[in-house]
Amino acid sequence: IFFLSFFFLLLGILGEDALLPAPQNISILSTNMKHFLTWSPVIVQGETVRYSVEFQGEYEREYANESWIPICECSLITATVCNITDDISATVAYNLRVRADVGVGRSEWGTLEGFFNRITTSLTPPLMKVIADGYHLLVELEDMGPAFQFCVLYWKKGQESRMQRKVVKEVSSVVHLDAMEAGPDYCVKAQTYVEAINRSSSFSQTQCVRAQGGRSVWLVTALISSAGFAVAALTLPFLTWKTSKVFQYSCCPVAVLPETLKVSESPTQLILCGSEEAEQCDLTVRVMPSEEVLRLWIQ
Repeated sequence: IFFLSFFFLLLGILGEDALLPAPQNISILSTNMKHFLTWSPVIVQGETVRYSVEFQGEYEREYANESWIPICECSLITATVCNITDDISATVAYNLRVRADVGVGRSEWGTLEGFFNRITTSLTPPLMKVIADGYHLLVELEDMGPAFQFCVLYWKKGQESRMQRKVVKEVSSVVHLDAMEAGPDYCVKAQTYVEAINRSSSFSQTQCVRAQGGRSVWLVTALISSAGFAVAALTLPFLTWKTSKVFQYSCCPVAVLPETLKVSESPTQLILCGSEEAEQCDLTVRVMPSEEVLRLWIQ
């Protein structure tokens, strides 16, 4: 009875596995060095299906007995997409496979048809913005990651034969391309380049701008003039008051009398006092006889 029960249990497990189909329509979406493995969902009524993904590179096929390496971020997940960018780290052929799990039941592995090499990734032109800052031609490029460089072409409109080229290896801020002349338009276009796979994208749409120097000079002049008028309006009253004070002290200085010459009496009292003293002096005058004057002179 024990062996019979074990046999039916084993048959049930095998039968459950046989009823769980392997994932189908396995494919890879790869754009700008970002790779995603996708597949069609496995439907089991009333059950949550989970998926696990493994990859096999050139090294595993040739030197590790064709072993497979699990992708930890895509182990027993419910989504039907797996980001394999970090695991596809070399420009070699990779094989990938997916398995479905429901409870203790597992499907067969569904394998990607053919191999995937990141050299086949689709590269798109960068998003860019061309700027005319006065007489300076600038371009702002999309930061697409450390693996990307940019080839920028720029020229004076109508002179495509004299097109110039600039390679931008790191995008940290706005890139200065050239100095512009007043009048003509300057045009720019750019493409991405990935050194790891030695491939470039197509070029972006051309954008043209014109130097804005005249407008900038007028604006700066207007701002300086406004500032000058404001300063003059604030300082002119003070300068006028200061100048009047200087002229007042230069032409009509205020005389300060010494303390010894200052008197406390009023002018009327001073005049009366002076008259009294004069009268007293007159009363004390004594007329000497001529004989006495002669005697004193002889002596």
